[in-house]
Amino acid sequence: MHFATFRVLGGALAAVVAWTGCGNVTASADVNIYSYRQEALIKPQLDAFTKATGIKYNLVTGSAGGLLQRLKSEGANSPADMLFTADVGNLWRAKDAGVLKSVRSDALEKHIPARFRDPEGAWYGLGIRVRAIFYNVDKVKPAELSTYEDLADPKWKGKVLIRSSSNIYNQSLLASLIHHHGKAKAEAWAAGVVANLARKPQGGDTDQLRALAAGEGAVAVSNSYYYGRLLDSDAAKDKKVTEKIRIFWPNQSGRGAHANVSGAGVTKASRNTAEAVKLLEFLVGEQAQHIYSDVGYEFPVRPGVASGKIVAGMGEFKMDPVPIQVYGENNAEAVRIFDRVGWR
Repeated sequence: MHFATFRVLGGALAAVVAWTGCGNVTASADVNIYSYRQEALIKPQLDAFTKATGIKYNLVTGSAGGLLQRLKSEGANSPADMLFTADVGNLWRAKDAGVLKSVRSDALEKHIPARFRDPEGAWYGLGIRVRAIFYNVDKVKPAELSTYEDLADPKWKGKVLIRSSSNIYNQSLLASLIHHHGKAKAEAWAAGVVANLARKPQGGDTDQLRALAAGEGAVAVSNSYYYGRLLDSDAAKDKKVTEKIRIFWPNQSGRGAHANVSGAGVTKASRNTAEAVKLLEFLVGEQAQHIYSDVGYEFPVRPGVASGKIVAGMGEFKMDPVPIQVYGENNAEAVRIFDRVGWR
């Protein structure tokens, strides 16, 4: 995969009030970032960081796997100070590959719940995404829905829309089921969902929602922020989708809905670690947390910060309290199960 050279996106902004609010600072070193997250989703927070601290940033974007391989290949010579990625499965892989260093910060430990950060400080969740069930209002009544586990029931045969097993979001969902139910029951669930598929897995989460609205299935599984994008869109085709589908939060009578994160870690090769930690701390500040919700349609990871209008409109619900690192620990087994049951 080809990767662009570093582009300075922070701009030559003058140093202003420090992120701590304690006075002026002088920019010293840039923060060099490798990011799987789209530029449009993180640039507002990064620009706010530069404005607040005077510290500029440089950004390279690419695939999660490609960036991890690049960090491994570059080793100690990597120019990257931080890795931004989505899903704890990717963060866990980066830690397991030895490309992240452990960093500690009172602010990070205070504002990020323990279950959304690595116990050793190798990565920190910055925004919460939830894998929800969606239904076609012409085909399903919400009273018919209950849990992720229920999607394997034969009553949904030919009605379930969900993307490929190669997708890290599905791998983490299955990893959570391994944690809660054990390998055998998790495999039975995966086999049951395969038997209930409305079509061969194809496309991303937005494609599942579009197919659901078009009547190709009765229920779909998607991360909630994809729905948020459609709700906030002015495009007529997107409005037609949101008129036909609704969100349902699963497992509310039990453990709660499957929660995951987008997050970041400081690279082992970082030469600007202090600046990178300042960026992490800024990103869990109230200003950046509001941006995560308003722009990325994620739930703030920092308790007490209100969700944006679109996200708040999805309603209140209970999240699974499990420490999300278990999704990474169970990832390899989840992939093996998917392969055995023929979920392609």
